[in-house]
Amino acid sequence: MEPVAHIGMLVRSARCGEVGAEDALVRDWLPTILAWCRRLGGPTIDAEDAAHDVLIVVLTRLERLRDPECFPSWVFGIARRVVARHRRRAWLRQWFDRRSEPLTPLPGPDRSDDVHQLWLALDALSAVHREVLVLCDLEERTGAEVARLLGVPLGTVKGRLHDARLRLRVEARRRGLGGEP
Repeated sequence: MEPVAHIGMLVRSARCGEVGAEDALVRDWLPTILAWCRRLGGPTIDAEDAAHDVLIVVLTRLERLRDPECFPSWVFGIARRVVARHRRRAWLRQWFDRRSEPLTPLPGPDRSDDVHQLWLALDALSAVHREVLVLCDLEERTGAEVARLLGVPLGTVKGRLHDARLRLRVEARRRGLGGEP
């Protein structure tokens, strides 16, 4: 791993827009970020896709990092949150076919009862919880986009999404569905 002083200088250079600094930051940190995504996400997520999402967040929010020497822990926190989002989506996608509109159960005799149980669990949620869960986790819309669609503040979307995930987890477990949403 690079010395902290070097990381700090590289982050400062990237924030100032120096030519090649962002590329160097990505080149230096992509292997570490990809390894974190693989280890934290396991086989259920596409680690490369998650690492890409982490890098997008890092590069778009780099100016918000208060202390450039804290870059490693800041990036790890971003990776944790991104991987958690990818794991939730992967869990839901194992039950639903994303290619069809509206959402329909996946074919196959071994999945039909589980899919039916998940539909019942999803149906047990209130309309506000179900809509935010579908928009954020199935349709992969951003919190800001969902807030605009629903006409509510971003904080409300975040709160509803948190509650919806907890309620779906309880309902899914109650119906004998394994894994973690």
